[in-house]
Amino acid sequence: MGASLAALRPVAILLVEDSPTDALLAKEAMKQARVANELYHVKDGVEAISFLRRQDRYANAPRPDLILLDLNLPKMDGRDVLAEIKSDPVLKVIPVVVLTTSQSEDDVMRAYGSHANCYITKPIDFDRFIEVVQAIEHFWFGIACLPQEAV
Repeated sequence: MGASLAALRPVAILLVEDSPTDALLAKEAMKQARVANELYHVKDGVEAISFLRRQDRYANAPRPDLILLDLNLPKMDGRDVLAEIKSDPVLKVIPVVVLTTSQSEDDVMRAYGSHANCYITKPIDFDRFIEVVQAIEHFWFGIACLPQEAV
């Protein structure tokens, strides 16, 4: 079996999070979990779509290997961002982990109905978050076979 993506290069992760505190938590958890990554952070849904479609100031943005997506975002709701990602033929192959405060059954069902790969509710204690990050890294970049970046 071939080497994992993580062994070949740092994992490119797009963090879509409007809370500065939650963004810092995610960044620190990546360090503590020792996940070799390049973390790109955008603060709203419109910015996320621009990054993913490589528009405007994101013309040279990398295609992320993983998206960590908050649902409650300004400008464009994370639910709409997820639906747009998963309806786009190029973007739909990128795993999306919903990382949100919403524990609504409707949000959970809608996220999975829109093909989210995982749904994690916040607040999550720091040690648990590190475990989650390590599990994501192990599964998505150690076990799962991801397609090569679409041109």
